[in-house]
Amino acid sequence: MGIITTKDKEKLSVKSGDLIIRIMKYLEYTPLDQINDFLSHVNLGERTIKGCLEAYSCKHTGTDKKLSISLETEILDYLGKSSDTDSSSPVEYLSCRSSRKTLIYLLLTLNHMYPDYDFSAVKAHQFFTEESWDNFKQIFDVYMLEASKEWLAESESPLLETLYKALDEVVKLAESEIYSYSPEPEADPFLERGAIWSYHFFFYNRKLRRVVSFRFSCLSNLVDEGLVANELSYEEDEEIFDGMDI
Repeated sequence: MGIITTKDKEKLSVKSGDLIIRIMKYLEYTPLDQINDFLSHVNLGERTIKGCLEAYSCKHTGTDKKLSISLETEILDYLGKSSDTDSSSPVEYLSCRSSRKTLIYLLLTLNHMYPDYDFSAVKAHQFFTEESWDNFKQIFDVYMLEASKEWLAESESPLLETLYKALDEVVKLAESEIYSYSPEPEADPFLERGAIWSYHFFFYNRKLRRVVSFRFSCLSNLVDEGLVANELSYEEDEEIFDGMDI
């Protein structure tokens, strides 16, 4: 990111109609805590399923101001220097005020979850994809099948149904946008050692100014025994998707 002078900051904080400066606030919800307790460590023998739900709201003061200005400045600098008219370029997306605000909001959430990582707004745009609930459900049903069976051993309601109700309580899913976050492995601060697969979704309600992050992954318990998890993933994926049209 470029250097931002004090004068630039003052100018942006006063005149930036493109970005409303807010602070992220972590929200505690009991329904999310119950799911987090279960997904903290689901041991399946050779594999472990892990998951985490985090909810944040947006308030009108605070410590995120510097980062917000920096991200906005990075985007505007990029747009000012770019003449790319290719439809695959992020220029069209980033030129839209509401799209920029959404991207920065998601990046602020990521920053609170992983404060030591430097998230670039222009690069991060490439890793976000807008999804539907059906797309999310399909991925969840396939990859969280075994974890869902373990959940049913202790609960009367299916895991996905419980998750839906918890998310709906926080962000009202019917009014929310869903984004998947899929960076390259070397650019993923959340990727753990021995990861076989990993998914990260955001459920964002503009009106409520709330977002819920949900990341879930599968880790190999055999890594310490000398097996490479990445080599196992291809075989498992073939078994999971055999005969399925996705």
